[in-house]
Amino acid sequence: MATDHIRYDVLARDALRGVLRQVLADAAEHGLPGEHHFYITFLSTAAGVKLSPRLLAQYPEEMTIILQHQFWDLVVTEDRFEVGLSFGGIPERLTVPFAAVTRFLDPSAPFDLQFDASDAVAEAAPSQVPAAPPVSPVPAPPARAAAEAKTAETEEEPAKPSEGAEVVRLDRFRKK
Repeated sequence: MATDHIRYDVLARDALRGVLRQVLADAAEHGLPGEHHFYITFLSTAAGVKLSPRLLAQYPEEMTIILQHQFWDLVVTEDRFEVGLSFGGIPERLTVPFAAVTRFLDPSAPFDLQFDASDAVAEAAPSQVPAAPPVSPVPAPPARAAAEAKTAETEEEPAKPSEGAEVVRLDRFRKK
């Protein structure tokens, strides 16, 4: 069997992360068009991820956020994105390197990117980097803010009105 010296798998993964980066950059600049909204799943302990201790305790391995109606200050750089979200009525600022993202889904398209978690772990190397410092709560979003933050866990909870994050079960969006 021939050896892949070009590493097509790495090139393809980086190109797909570039799609994610461009979509988020467009959303940061112009807002979300039409019915588009994004489910973004990432490893919560990967190097460079910044979460409050409260969120890290709730999601010690993996976390999914949904950018839809109540997000603010979305900033996209070459290697990460930062966003303000409200969880249980408490505003927080998250920093997520693209290397920590394991899934990006826009159900309105439908468009779904999945990245191998072992790639994210290898790229981020969380065991070699000290834990991120605690993140301070950020001020409440401005009135013009647009996109809703929701979090996902493995168990579905009954629907209930809330001011901040809502737990949803991702399995309902997966192809069976």
